[in-house]
Amino acid sequence: MNSTQSCPECGTDWQDGVTCTDHFHQMLFWENEYPEYTYQVHHYLVLCYHLQHPSLYSREMLPGAVRLLGDFLRGVSTEAARSSSRDVLDSGKRDWKITGTPESHGEYEHPVRWTMTAADITADSVENYEHNVRLWAQTTYDTLQASGNAAS
Repeated sequence: MNSTQSCPECGTDWQDGVTCTDHFHQMLFWENEYPEYTYQVHHYLVLCYHLQHPSLYSREMLPGAVRLLGDFLRGVSTEAARSSSRDVLDSGKRDWKITGTPESHGEYEHPVRWTMTAADITADSVENYEHNVRLWAQTTYDTLQASGNAAS
């Protein structure tokens, strides 16, 4: 008897016991082993994975992460994003957590049906990683907008 499990957050079918976390770790491994294919998209990897698993962010951080993905897609550099959010995210100046906890974690107001997930990235080769992660970032943001969970 074959039982299929699905991720409770992003809906990906877990094939052969391989979970979303396993796909995330595979991508991190690729980024370490093949920086020539992966260096330019690490920020997208982290945001997309976390946005598709919103409980990893706190309630307070989730909307900011959605905005940040939109900023990156509009061409804001990681350096500019770091500089502009330094005061807001400074742990000495904020009274909220970035990371979700069982008591306080992010969740979307409207249901989201993801059309591309981490499993789609690892299903392809590392040579296509940068292209696929960029596509994943755009698809993730477009899906958030279409679902009403991101401002246009």
